[in-house]
Amino acid sequence: MIDHFSLGLWTPLIAYTVSVIGSFIGLLFSRRARVFTGLARWFWLVLSAICLGGTAVWSMHFIAMLGFQVQGTPIRYDALLTVVSGLLAIVVMGVALYLTSIRQTFAWLVASGVVAGIGIASMHYMGMASMHMHGHMSHDLVFVVAATVIAMAAATVALWFAQRLEGTVSIAAAALLMGVAVSCMHYTGMLGVDVTLTEAGGSASLPGSSSMELLLPLVVGLFVFLLVCSLLLMLGEDDEQGRNKARSRRDGVETYG
Repeated sequence: MIDHFSLGLWTPLIAYTVSVIGSFIGLLFSRRARVFTGLARWFWLVLSAICLGGTAVWSMHFIAMLGFQVQGTPIRYDALLTVVSGLLAIVVMGVALYLTSIRQTFAWLVASGVVAGIGIASMHYMGMASMHMHGHMSHDLVFVVAATVIAMAAATVALWFAQRLEGTVSIAAAALLMGVAVSCMHYTGMLGVDVTLTEAGGSASLPGSSSMELLLPLVVGLFVFLLVCSLLLMLGEDDEQGRNKARSRRDGVETYG
């Protein structure tokens, strides 16, 4: 009755690719934030939170849900609740990035990962709650707990990457790993989904938007946002290199002195 891959492997592959791209750009922004101070640091931290929470996590979830179908009922989405779930993912990731930036200790890293992981899992189930169908959806507690634990572990690893990684190759490898972790969290939670159809459903209309009605603005907005982010990264590369050279010269002078 439930089909998680109604469109074949295209949805998980595209969702994974989007998650990797969002993770890669988000971690690059986080690296940039470590170089700057003041308002500039806040600017890069906000962009990092949007890429990690909004693109790597929320967009991955929504694209993967395109392959989710329940035989015997159409599915509609509450647009407002869907957007709020995305904002939740961005906010909790932003809070976690901020906490790890002001207190770079293991205890704060774990605490931030727990906060971000619970927020990401909450985003997932809020997104599920935005679905309307001729039936009742329930979630197996075992899979809920497993998905939440995976989300916390993935968030902690992402924050550790955001704190420490410098090289582009290392960040790319980390993004590939993050895409796997986020996808595992999503599909672990989805394995615990059960739907009981209602007899009174029939052909009655459902409130909300279809997945395709929400997909078009999502894809267009995502493409434009990632394009702007890429341009910002390229434009800021020279500035970052200049700051790194200045910092290296300063450290060299202090060591010599």
